[in-house]
Amino acid sequence: MSQNSDSQKLLLQTLHGKKSEETPIWLMRQAGRYLPEYRELRAKKGGFLKLCYDPESAAEVTVQPIRRFGFDGAILFSDILIVPHAMGQDLWFEAGEGPRLSPRMVETALSSLTAAPEHFEAIYATVRKVASLLDDKTTFMGFAGSPWTIATYMVHGQGSKDQAVARRYAYQDEIAFGELIKAIIANTIEYLLGQVEAGVEAVQLFDSWSGSLSPAQFEKWVIAPNAAIISGIKAVHPDFPIIGFPKGAGAKLIAYAQETGADSIGLDETVDPVWANKNLPKDLPVQGNLDPLALIAGGEALEKSVQHILQTFRERPHVFNLGHGILPDTPIEHVEKLLTLVRQ
Repeated sequence: MSQNSDSQKLLLQTLHGKKSEETPIWLMRQAGRYLPEYRELRAKKGGFLKLCYDPESAAEVTVQPIRRFGFDGAILFSDILIVPHAMGQDLWFEAGEGPRLSPRMVETALSSLTAAPEHFEAIYATVRKVASLLDDKTTFMGFAGSPWTIATYMVHGQGSKDQAVARRYAYQDEIAFGELIKAIIANTIEYLLGQVEAGVEAVQLFDSWSGSLSPAQFEKWVIAPNAAIISGIKAVHPDFPIIGFPKGAGAKLIAYAQETGADSIGLDETVDPVWANKNLPKDLPVQGNLDPLALIAGGEALEKSVQHILQTFRERPHVFNLGHGILPDTPIEHVEKLLTLVRQ
């Protein structure tokens, strides 16, 4: 890709630390159930996982919100649980209940898993397809789940509200849990480097469940593993931009920003923008952090929230986004209004 092409990409330049008069925008889960074109395609494919592993369809889903809204970034359509699937756990989705993984690592030795790298290959094929479809102004982002969040699913075999099974396991058998984290780190580095080689221009590390940990456990199972992944990517691609998103981290964001090496920090909706702007490194790009429910509400609540975020981060590189994923019942006209508010 040419330097001239890169220079046209507002989001990519912002992630590299360049402050612009314009604020780039993309939304987590922007390719998803709030879009009728997505629901139609998913119904045809007969399930979420089938959609993820069909490169033609997954590429189509990735570009649907770009086609409709013209976001500054396209985020790869996939799932964070591709990594445990490729590590050898069975993965399926129960209707209305979410993902299931088997065997549960709280009951199983890591050495019993048989790797299935073909699952990575299907995602790389999607990346190559999307890279061929995007224009020269849209930044293409890949992603992976961070090790703590992935481990919570692998240990328990499903999601939970408090991650108690994984948290207990990490205390009771720190050696075994640490080995699992190391394996996730190694597989995630391989996976993200593969995405980079296939054509993504930035990646985001999602630590969706980081908020459930004590400060000491956060340091051990969030900061250190994310730092290892970022270091592994930077060893091969020193200037490649990486967004860290430790949801629920609160005041621990300061240590996360200082110690992981992330190029940009994603803020969830519970973080006060004024606090973040004051306490995070001055020139560090930040991303966020509109409450997804404010987007659903629309009207004055949406306008006030957007203006507050834009005003607070006006002096630093800022990527506008939600504080978490867009919700399925979000009105499309509210997304259109959001784009107008950010870009006017």
